[in-house]
Amino acid sequence: MSRDSNISKGLLIGFLSGAVVGAAVALLYAPKSGKELRKDIKDKTQDFKDDAEGFLKTATEKAKVTINEGKTKAEQLISEAKVKADELLQDANRIMTDAKGKASEAIKSGKETLAQEGEHLKTAINAGIDAYKDTKKS
Repeated sequence: MSRDSNISKGLLIGFLSGAVVGAAVALLYAPKSGKELRKDIKDKTQDFKDDAEGFLKTATEKAKVTINEGKTKAEQLISEAKVKADELLQDANRIMTDAKGKASEAIKSGKETLAQEGEHLKTAINAGIDAYKDTKKS
């Protein structure tokens, strides 16, 4: 965008400079008295000054509008980014909570299975010991 505004600025300056030089040459070659010529130059200078002020005012207003639009868009993007970040945090918290719940269930189930297998192992050992004792007695 700065390249475009530099080009526009250069064109505007070139246009104004050419207009001033052209007007000055036209006035100098016009068949008028010195007093009339000086008055015409003064009038044309004032006209060009007024035109330049008008261009500057218009450019300033357009720049303000563009800056305000940019600020508005930036604020909107920041707001949308905050909303997305909040959504992602909520999703992450939900996933973490689900994972904790599943891990707790898996641990509980594992403990129960281990307890059952431990009981089966105790029963098998006791049966083995009893069988050994019976075999020794006979």
